[in-house]
Parts: sequence; C-alpha cells; structure tokens
Amino acid sequence: MKCLEVCIDSVESAIAARDGGANRLELCSALVIGGLSPSPSLFQAVRAQTALPIHAMIRPRFGDFLYSAHERAVMLSEARYWKTAGAEGVVFGALRPDGQLDSDLLRSLIVATPDIRHTLHRAFDLCRDPFEALEEAVALGFDTILTSGQAPGCLQGQELLRRLHDQAAGRIALLAGAGINAAAIPVLHAATGIRQYHLSGKRVLESGMAFRRQGVPMGLPGFSEYERWETDIENIRRARAALDAIPDAP
Repeated sequence: MKCLEVCIDSVESAIAARDGGANRLELCSALVIGGLSPSPSLFQAVRAQTALPIHAMIRPRFGDFLYSAHERAVMLSEARYWKTAGAEGVVFGALRPDGQLDSDLLRSLIVATPDIRHTLHRAFDLCRDPFEALEEAVALGFDTILTSGQAPGCLQGQELLRRLHDQAAGRIALLAGAGINAAAIPVLHAATGIRQYHLSGKRVLESGMAFRRQGVPMGLPGFSEYERWETDIENIRRARAALDAIPDAP
C-alpha cells in the first residue's frame, strides 16, 4: 500500500497536508526538536479540519528514549487518552540502557490502545541491532516502523532500509522518514521497494513581529524566536505526485 504521512504540529500544517494530498497525519508538538506529544486541544482543532487518520505522538520530552518511572506513567496515561479521544493510531518508542527495545513499556502501551494502529518511531534508529528490533516489533504487534535506516537521512540509510524491507516481508510496514521529498521518493523506492513515506514538507516562515528583542533565546540556542516551521502545500503536492507515479504493486 502506498502512503504519504505528513508530520504536523499546527492546524495550519494540517490543512496544508490535507489539501496537498496526504493519506495520514502524524500529530506532534515541537517538531523543531523532533516532535513531542501534542495537546488534546490541538488534536481536537486538527480533527475539526480534516477526516484524515490522525496518529498521535507519545513522547513526553526531548532527548533520548530511556524513560523514568514517572515518564512511563505519563506515556501510559497519554496512550489511554488518545485511544479515548478517537486517534486512529499512536506513535511511540522506548529503549533500554543497552540499546535494545524496552519491550515491557512498549507492550504496555500497545495493550493500553487496542484496535488502533501502532507505529514504532525513530527510537528504532538509535537501537543496537535493527534486525533484532524489527523481529521484536513484529512480535509485539506493531503495524509500522518509522525509520531513516539508522542514518541522518533516508538517502544515506537506503542500504539498511532495503535489507529491513526485505526482512519485513510484508509482516510490518517500513515507513521511510528523514529527508523525504519529491526527489527522494522515486530514488528510495527503486533502491528499497518501500512504498510508505513520512515528511513534514516544511517551509520556514518569518515572524510577523515588528519589535524584536535580540539575544534572548527562549529555547535551544541557535534557533531563532522569529522563525517558525509550517507544512507547505506545494511540497506535499509534489511528494504526492512522486508517490502516485510509482506503479501499483502487482
């Protein structure tokens, strides 16, 4: 099945993704730091604008994927909320200190969210053994693995993506993410056989602020307070056309 999933963190981006031809939304907050759990209010506002399936991120903080007892409790609470709120899927991942999947936490999150879709996010790209992790993800009941092939971007990771796609053999979907655009999709499909792609399609917008206080960062150093990221409808349309150009599977 061909799928174009767009990751978003605003209503404006959801509308652009919808109108550009996305099949599905991954709903987050704070995409500038890799994506965190969104708020319930953002979920409801996006739901009011589109009937597209929404997969909600479960990630309580920035940084690694080794979670404390308090963070695990928060993640389970969020999982139950997204199931009750009507999300079509949830997206999460967790690792043990040795780099293996934290199967206990992952299993608990899957059990807490029956009858919806489950994506193992790019915690997979930081795991110790991707081939072992793929088999564990299948056994746990994940539907999808979001991965760049353990590389900064999918084009660099395409050899591992090919091997993982072959190993998956239809038991679990590989969703290629990181560096995806209209140009990358046909290259990756030819190299790997993957037919599902994840992107933000972002553009950088200037703030409308006329008065600008310089030298007072509100978050991570190096990020401007006077720029924001938003999904661009034309980037999504071009990616949609590139995916549609891939022949249907026999």
